[in-house]
Amino acid sequence: METIKIRDEYIKLGQALKKAGLVESGVDAKFAVLDGLVKVNGATETQRGRKLYKGDTFTFEQTTVTVE
Repeated sequence: METIKIRDEYIKLGQALKKAGLVESGVDAKFAVLDGLVKVNGATETQRGRKLYKGDTFTFEQTTVTVE
């Protein structure tokens, strides 16, 4: 399991996907989320603006990332 560290209270899902290196651009993140390929805390998420807080996890292409 990988982790990303955030400085603020939250990070948006699209930004988190980029920060974790799972997508190359915001456009890639947008389509991954809209296509239902991303899970947040075990549930499919279709809003790339979803706010992730410390302790949340997200999964894309069999890689799970925890927000710290």
